[in-house]
Amino acid sequence: MGKPELDLRCYFVTGQGDDIVERARAAAAGGAGVVQVRSKPISARDLYNLARDVAEAVHEVNPKTQVLIDDRVDVALALRDHGIAGVHVGQDDLDVKVARDLLGPDAIIGLTTGTMELVQAANAYKDVIDYIGCGPFRDTPTKDSGRPPLGFGGYPPLVAAAQVPLVAIGDVTVDDAYHLALAGVDGLAIVRGIMHADNSQDYCERVVAEFERGQTDRAKALP
Repeated sequence: MGKPELDLRCYFVTGQGDDIVERARAAAAGGAGVVQVRSKPISARDLYNLARDVAEAVHEVNPKTQVLIDDRVDVALALRDHGIAGVHVGQDDLDVKVARDLLGPDAIIGLTTGTMELVQAANAYKDVIDYIGCGPFRDTPTKDSGRPPLGFGGYPPLVAAAQVPLVAIGDVTVDDAYHLALAGVDGLAIVRGIMHADNSQDYCERVVAEFERGQTDRAKALP
């Protein structure tokens, strides 16, 4: 079958709410290339049911959108035949090599980073992981990583050091998309902007458009 194509430009990480499935459906319709199902605190059973419903809804409108599970490799493994493409793990979760062995060569695996040390350490697994999340871009109430915010200026050296695609995360909004693309990141992970948007489909369409505009201008500026 082969590993699916990965479009990181607009990467929706689900938050808290009663409308997660519908938000995910709208995000996929708007061009979100990845939906990561993250809803904490939640039991494994509830996460399984939620992720299954998200995958079904997402693939009804956009079969190319990849649905990942946050942290729980066991749940991702249980849903591999139900539209789940892989997992995103943190530094304290199951080792990425073990995750790869369990999920197989065609699964998508992402790893959380956010400092030069962590990015360089992730390079040792460039043949195991598919991308790294890197943040926080700015402080966010969604997740306290304990790391200082990177801001726009923090990303260029990390992008240069990374040997896998790098996704910015941490209170990223559509208004940041252009300048983060100029900074060289490969994608944007967004939680609250999409969860709280009046129209999540429209919001994601704008993220993709602004990110592409930034990529175009970055390419023009490169020697």
